[in-house]
Amino acid sequence: MASRLHAHIGTFRQLEILLAVYDGGSVKAASEALFLTQPTVSMQLKKLSEAIGLPLYQQVGRRLHFTDAGLATIKTARQILNSCEELDMHLSNLRGLKSGTLRLACATTAKYFIPHLLGPFCERYPGIDIQFTVANRQQVIERMEQGLDDFYVFSHLPQGLGLEVIEFLSNDLVAIAHADHPLTQQHSVSLEEFCQHDFLIREKGSGTRFATEAFFQEKGITPNVKMTIASNEAIIHCVLSRLGVSILSAHTLAFGEIYGVKVINVDALPIQTKWSFSWLQGKALSPLAQEFLEYVETEGRQMMKQALHTMQPN
Repeated sequence: MASRLHAHIGTFRQLEILLAVYDGGSVKAASEALFLTQPTVSMQLKKLSEAIGLPLYQQVGRRLHFTDAGLATIKTARQILNSCEELDMHLSNLRGLKSGTLRLACATTAKYFIPHLLGPFCERYPGIDIQFTVANRQQVIERMEQGLDDFYVFSHLPQGLGLEVIEFLSNDLVAIAHADHPLTQQHSVSLEEFCQHDFLIREKGSGTRFATEAFFQEKGITPNVKMTIASNEAIIHCVLSRLGVSILSAHTLAFGEIYGVKVINVDALPIQTKWSFSWLQGKALSPLAQEFLEYVETEGRQMMKQALHTMQPN
């Protein structure tokens, strides 16, 4: 692929660097992502700005604020690089999917099973690259709005976006506590009694938080929220430290080898949701993405169901 564009636009590499700075939020983040020094990143951005004839961004404190010219260049850079990627993927298809990049973004909890899904696929196509982004639900929605990835994995689909969707896997949200907690000793626990105990909840923007709040609102009950915590792992450690009870996806226990945490048999639980693979309507899937989608719908789905069945906690 040629490295140069029109003289007033810059080079492909400069556009890649600009996107990395925008997506990462800083020159430092871009340099780490691209394995370049910070002076190299700054120098290439300066050359790009000179080629365009307008400033791309301003440094205000520690934050970068992109100018109108910078935002316009970013938008066009995505279009240019996406077109080049589509060509590369088409050529990869002609070569038998021996190369190419698959981009996948998922909500945080899905990270427990997506790698198990990707493993066999990558073994089948060892020459491909995978860009796997893990973020909370709101951040994945923002990536979807920008069209950054091939597929997005949610347990609760966002509203107002035109999406193609396939349901992939069940996602039961269960109540958990330390194995020695009094509630774990009971055969059955009412939802009212459960909500009297200190409750640990995920941060706003989390799919688990979204489902949990909708569930309690439907039941007309308010939990005794003690802490807001930004990761499943941190919640599990807080539960192990006897700081409270929580509701998390059973997948966090199935793949996490968590000892000392036990599922509580609470009335009206689990909260039953579904994991879905989604992509934007009208966006043409690359040959590699089409192959992955077919894999997900057939053997991938079945493989994950069997794996989860054998790894569910007792």
